[in-house]
Parts: sequence; C-alpha cells; structure tokens
Amino acid sequence: MSGPTSGFSRLTGGPRGLPRLRGALARARYYVREFSGEAAYDRYVAHARSHDPDAAVPTRRDFERARTDAREADPRKGFRCC
Repeated sequence: MSGPTSGFSRLTGGPRGLPRLRGALARARYYVREFSGEAAYDRYVAHARSHDPDAAVPTRRDFERARTDAREADPRKGFRCC
C-alpha cells in the first residue's frame, strides 16, 4: 500500500512524527553517553579549551587511561571486584 499509512510514515506517526523520532533518539543518545561516561572527555576538552585555548589537550586514549588509573587508585571511588 502507498500513502500516509505505509512503511516509514506509519513508524514515525506521519510527516510530523519524524522530528519527534529524532528528538527521542537524541535524548536516548544523550543518556547513553552520560551513563557510559563517553561524554566525560568532551566535557573535559570543552573545559580545558575555555580556560586555556593554547594548552595541550590529551588524546581520548590518554584521558581514559588517566581516568581509569585514578579510579583504580582510590577504592572508595571506583568499584573493582579483584
């Protein structure tokens, strides 16, 4: 069938449903990034650039390594089973 009730239109709820779907996906992405800690590096870079634009910013890999080392150094702040 064709028309407003077929395929993608039915999934998004019509022509106005696409922005709602995009908004829902954006919110879900935000929460997943916050929960997983992926957004921490982006916040760190924004903070570092706002305070000193010429400062060297570590790579994501270096940032994550330092973050993991700090978490594992203090058993009160991080959880480690072994």
